[in-house]
Amino acid sequence: MSAIRSERVETEAEDPNIAAVSEVEAGIRDFVRNDVAYLRRPPHGAGPDTPLEPNTEATVNNVNSLIQRVAGTSLSEIENLISELESVRDLLHAEGQRVQREIAGYAQLSQAAMKSTRMIADNVAQWKRTADGLRNS
Repeated sequence: MSAIRSERVETEAEDPNIAAVSEVEAGIRDFVRNDVAYLRRPPHGAGPDTPLEPNTEATVNNVNSLIQRVAGTSLSEIENLISELESVRDLLHAEGQRVQREIAGYAQLSQAAMKSTRMIADNVAQWKRTADGLRNS
C-alpha cells in the first residue's frame, strides 16, 4: 500500500490540475461537514416555494457555482476530447480506404506483371525450341 501512496504523491506533484481538484474536494468536504443536507429537505410546514435564509442561500449558491465551474471545465474537456477522437476516427477511416485502394492497385499491377512474365517466358521458350529445331536440321 505504501508503494501506491508514494506513486500517487509523485503523480499529484507532476499534474498541476491536481491542486485545483484537491481544492474543490476540500470545499465539498467542508460543505458536507457543515451538515447542510437539511437544505434539501424543507422544514415541516414549509412548502417548496419557501425562501431560504440569506446565509443558507449564499452557501447553496457558492456550492452550486463551485460545482458548475468544476463540471463546466470537465464537460468542455470531454467535448474537446470527443471531437478530437471523432476527427482521428475520420482520418483513420480515410487512411484505411486509401490503403485498401493502394493494395488493390498493387494487386492489379502484380497480376499484370505475372501475366507479362509468363508471356515473355513462353515466347523465350518458343524461340528456344525454334532455335534448337534449326540447329538440329
